[in-house]
Amino acid sequence: MFKRLWIPVTGTSWRNIVFRLVVLQIGLMLYGFAISFMVDADIGASPWDVLGLGVAMHTPFSFGVASVLISVVVLVLWLPLRQKFGLGSLLNGLTVGLWADVGRWFTVTPDAWWLAWLQFLFGMALLAWATAMYVSAGYGPGPRDGLMTGLTRVTKWPLWVVRTLLEITVVIIGFALGGPVWFGTVVFALAIGPLIQMFLPWWQKWMRAHAARDRRRLGEEPEAA
Repeated sequence: MFKRLWIPVTGTSWRNIVFRLVVLQIGLMLYGFAISFMVDADIGASPWDVLGLGVAMHTPFSFGVASVLISVVVLVLWLPLRQKFGLGSLLNGLTVGLWADVGRWFTVTPDAWWLAWLQFLFGMALLAWATAMYVSAGYGPGPRDGLMTGLTRVTKWPLWVVRTLLEITVVIIGFALGGPVWFGTVVFALAIGPLIQMFLPWWQKWMRAHAARDRRRLGEEPEAA
């Protein structure tokens, strides 16, 4: 069963595999830093971060550790859905929250409302860029995206319906636990999809170009295969 659920690590060469792993991990690091910018702007948070902050308020864990624990639970929910996961799925679940904690050592909550919005919007743009970056590495979806696609496949409901229901559910639970829901939450929900869609083609094109260069190099140096 495990082999059927696991996405194997493949590439044009070991060099390509390592390169994509580096892109993956940098993307996840930037993703975590982006979350810290948005959370510390204190004008609301993304739906899943509302839940993470709510859980952190009622446990001895930091926000980042609470987010990791939520990701682990979400990954476990993949199993009955037979959703395939990859190395990127595991690294996303285990490291993004920790990078968010690291980022919060350096981020602050601005005094002026316009600075708070500037910080939030910068974090949201960085998160979209980082999402397109780690997705283009091709090592599997993140825990929350995988849950969404798995539920879509099993229920046969439209993707947007499943995503909306999931995010409404986690916002309600997070808000009930004390997580911050404000205008930033609404802006994130409306803008993050188009932002990711804007950055994704560039990253996918760049990764394809690197793979093509690697294949040409292998054609010139067959012994390096």
